[in-house]
Amino acid sequence: MSQAVKCLILLAVVALLFVTELIPLAITATAGAIACGLLGFIPAKQVFSGLSNSTVVLFAGMFIVGAAMFYTGLAQKIGNTVVHFCGTGENSLMFGLMLVGTLLSSVLSNTGTAACLLPVALGICAAAKIPASRQLMPLAFACGWGGIITMVGTPPNIIATGALTSAGLEGFGFFEFAWIGIPVSIAGMLYMMFIGKHLLPKVELDADQEIE
Repeated sequence: MSQAVKCLILLAVVALLFVTELIPLAITATAGAIACGLLGFIPAKQVFSGLSNSTVVLFAGMFIVGAAMFYTGLAQKIGNTVVHFCGTGENSLMFGLMLVGTLLSSVLSNTGTAACLLPVALGICAAAKIPASRQLMPLAFACGWGGIITMVGTPPNIIATGALTSAGLEGFGFFEFAWIGIPVSIAGMLYMMFIGKHLLPKVELDADQEIE
């Protein structure tokens, strides 16, 4: 059996474990790298070389800063402040949530930003008797497009920069993505405010649903 076939089989097994999560994902990833070394696909000394990659270190630093903002309550305080100034009207609340979602996700984890603002949005929607479904989808979109504003806003930006640097080319600057990210974010917000809102579902919260 050739090395290419062995590598393909290993890739299929690792992909299956990633999808099914039969074992923790961290163990799957580590075991895959070790298997590559044991089977001779890569030199043994390169099995864990990726852990010292500058891209991985940048990922770790981004998660630490983001977690600090969430655990200290700073991110939620920012969200509450913006929503407080925008009011509880459906249109103004939608604009406020998208604005703060875009800004926070540009420097933090997209998923963490959405998770942080989720209870804020649900609580305000319940108090103002506004269908939560009409606010959560714009918030999710805002956290998505906000991540492309900076280099650390979303993992693909960091990976692309790391690939360029590894190839001996000049990587992207921290705000270089903003030339595309900011126009896309503005266009997305305008679309949701004037067109997209008419396509949003209207799902009322259950009377006995608890809002944290």
